[in-house]
Amino acid sequence: MRSWLLLSLLGLASVASAQTVCIDPGHPSEVGIGTQGKRSTEVGIAWQIAKALQMRLRREGIDVLLTKQSQREKVTNRRRAEIANAAHAALMIRLHCDASNGSGFAVYYPAKPGTTAGVTGPSQEVIEASKRAGGLVHSAMAKSLKGSVRDNGLKTDAQTAVGAKQGALTGSIFSQVPAVLVEMVVLTNRKDEAFILSKSGRAKMVEALAAGVLAAVKQK
Repeated sequence: MRSWLLLSLLGLASVASAQTVCIDPGHPSEVGIGTQGKRSTEVGIAWQIAKALQMRLRREGIDVLLTKQSQREKVTNRRRAEIANAAHAALMIRLHCDASNGSGFAVYYPAKPGTTAGVTGPSQEVIEASKRAGGLVHSAMAKSLKGSVRDNGLKTDAQTAVGAKQGALTGSIFSQVPAVLVEMVVLTNRKDEAFILSKSGRAKMVEALAAGVLAAVKQK
């Protein structure tokens, strides 16, 4: 009887201590299908990395959910945030690929509230938590990807096209949990695309993201 009770308590403790992470593979959404390179698409790369990251984090004992169930499933950015909110996620990490004349990865977080569809958010508490998480994710990723992918730094939502108009990205505005967006590579850059399409490159990116997520959730 005592052994059964001990095992039950240990099991409850394990569940209670588990962190939930919401992985949001970017696109398709109300803003479109995303960018594409010469040989790949943002929606495809984000989905592949998200599935691999999900498996990687589960090996660390993290509860993980995705904001969509298939690569081409269309989910609005508001709904993506609502999924993370409902799960009381310790972190929502959003995976994207950029399109520009540059190269490299960057990490974004909401630094101030924004407004869309008559809703203003996120709260100051979420802003502060997102800033902490963003810093930890960026630091871990920069260390893991050094020498492989250019580090474009830690940035705010307001430094994106949508965030500049709204004050924050839509997914951040509706988020009630810490939210961080990662532009993993510039997919329109030939070297970046080759990196993320290679088996070794994808593995490095997954490990870098995992290191960032673990650093962020373990500080909670």
